[in-house]
Amino acid sequence: MSHAKHRSGKVALVGRPNVGKSTLLNCLVGEPIAIVSRSPQTTRDIVRGIVTRGRAQFVFVDTPGLHLARNRLGQWMNQVAREEAREADAIVLVVEPTADLADLALAGELPSVPAVLVVNKIDRLKDKAALLPVLAAFAKVHSFVATVPVSATRADGTDRLLDELAALLPEQPFLFEEGTLSDQPVRLFAAEFVREQILAHTWQEVPHGVAVAVERFDESTEVPHIEIAIHVAREAYKKILIGAGGSMMKRIGSAARVRIERMLGRKVHLKLWVRATADWMDDPAKLRDLGYGDRSQGP
Repeated sequence: MSHAKHRSGKVALVGRPNVGKSTLLNCLVGEPIAIVSRSPQTTRDIVRGIVTRGRAQFVFVDTPGLHLARNRLGQWMNQVAREEAREADAIVLVVEPTADLADLALAGELPSVPAVLVVNKIDRLKDKAALLPVLAAFAKVHSFVATVPVSATRADGTDRLLDELAALLPEQPFLFEEGTLSDQPVRLFAAEFVREQILAHTWQEVPHGVAVAVERFDESTEVPHIEIAIHVAREAYKKILIGAGGSMMKRIGSAARVRIERMLGRKVHLKLWVRATADWMDDPAKLRDLGYGDRSQGP
């Protein structure tokens, strides 16, 4: 069969924190592969989700929210988001239904890559006419190929988004087999699922000072063994995460294990421990050890 009319390519989801990029990715893929929480800047590592629809295959890249960086980790996250946007075949700029000055500034700084403006959370709008001045404001700062209002939580508008994006992808064979959800290793998702539960259970007490690193991932046994270290920026965070008699750590581990087992399709043995690693968010050597180093040197 000829692949001449097949289209495939990378689509970067960019935007400020908490606009719903990860929720949109999960909606498009049909599986909750990207972690979500009420905490801003939840996404750190990029998460790739693959959607095959008709003759088009989209490799969606969920990027960290662009923000005013206050430490080296924040600078790294912004660098990752901007690099992924520059290297993509198409960009989806996700915004909320307001013409926020920071969003407009971000739109004006987009690289010369075909871009679609997605106005998310339209289910919160009582008067849809309120969108008109918002769309007009964005049109003044960037020439978007299309503008698509969506509600990622309700899967409203996503079919039209895929239609618009399909035309922007290069004509080439599919990059992955149909049915593939992601090309990233399960160990990455295991770490992310643990961090998701930390945010869910302690988002008020331990907002951003947590890094999660997989130290053992052994699938050679009938029940895979996974050992994960949780690094916290302060000793006080360690006590919060462990909880009285280890109660908090048990809750986090149990919930994360359910997510990992769902992805693997079998039972796993998950072991977690907590380490106080002071100032890891601003220490270049510690950042590199935890996977947040210079991207030019590879993962």
